[in-house]
Amino acid sequence: MAKQKFYVVWKGKNPGVYSTWSECQKQIKEFEGAIFKSFPNKDIAEKAFNGDYVEFIGKDKHFSSLSQEELKLIGKPIQDSLSVDAACAGNPGVMEYQGVDTKCRARLFHLGPFPEGTVNIGEFLALVHGLGYLKQRNSNIPVYTDSITAISWVKKKKINTKLKKTKKNEKLFDLVDRALIWLNNNKYENKIIKWETSAWGEIPADFNRK
Repeated sequence: MAKQKFYVVWKGKNPGVYSTWSECQKQIKEFEGAIFKSFPNKDIAEKAFNGDYVEFIGKDKHFSSLSQEELKLIGKPIQDSLSVDAACAGNPGVMEYQGVDTKCRARLFHLGPFPEGTVNIGEFLALVHGLGYLKQRNSNIPVYTDSITAISWVKKKKINTKLKKTKKNEKLFDLVDRALIWLNNNKYENKIIKWETSAWGEIPADFNRK
């Protein structure tokens, strides 16, 4: 007879400790970036839930629902890299963005909050800011972003947003103009890589507000 396990859901629909796999599945199914792990008894599970999940999830273990074959094909993120992300309270809404060291999570830059922005604009600015940050330091490490839109805008050197320029977001659009000018006047060797959230969990630069 199989021993009972207890499942900790740090990130899911309803974070907590669950006594069955079926209950755990309900919390993580279709929840992007879900973080969970099983434990041999309830006491350990409760201690883990009240702690930092980073301490309990091994580097070689994964918390996604992908198969081992899928995870192997995707591989692991490059630790010597920069990760960028943006957060927006509403869309449009109050927006900010940041860049962190992928390995140690140390914040390298942060701008905002801006009173009226969008996630896409924030992700775009974060990516360009990251490229500029690395160029100033003569670093050719890769940059991770979880935004396909931001990658597209950077490659095209053009944004496509429905947000209208107003006095409220004038400073934000000034940053966008500066970012576009930078892209058109600078070359960079850094690879821009899509962060595989389904395989690796939330990008290290995530603001953890989900």
